[in-house]
Parts: sequence; structure tokens; C-alpha cells
Amino acid sequence: MLNLSAANLIGGFVFGSIGFVAFIYGKRMNLWKPMFLGIALMVYPYFVSNDAVMIAIGAIGTAGLFFLR
Repeated sequence: MLNLSAANLIGGFVFGSIGFVAFIYGKRMNLWKPMFLGIALMVYPYFVSNDAVMIAIGAIGTAGLFFLR
């Protein structure tokens, strides 16, 4: 079910934007790890309706961009 709370909308926008930048960076530099993590960060907010879980997954995915180089 789609959750239209403010936290869910803002979290989806923030992590989707981070994912988009990571995807473009990975595509231009021909690096597959940031590209796939970017796709995952852009897509997962559509499937997670709990706000706390969405923020936790987004924080882990964003940290993965920095630590999985």
C-alpha cells in the first residue's frame, strides 16, 4: 500500500536523488557498483511503506556508496 506521509515523501525524494546522482556517476565513470546502488536507491522507496525502515535502508545504501568503492 502506498504511504503518503510527509516523512515517506521527503525520504523517497532525498534517497531517490542520491541514487540518481550515484547512477549517473557510475555510468559516466563506467563503474558498476555505484550504478547498481543508485538504481536500488531510486527504486526501493516504492516498495517500502514504513518510514523508519525506509530511512534505515536509505542510510545503509548511502553509506554503501562511500564504503564499497
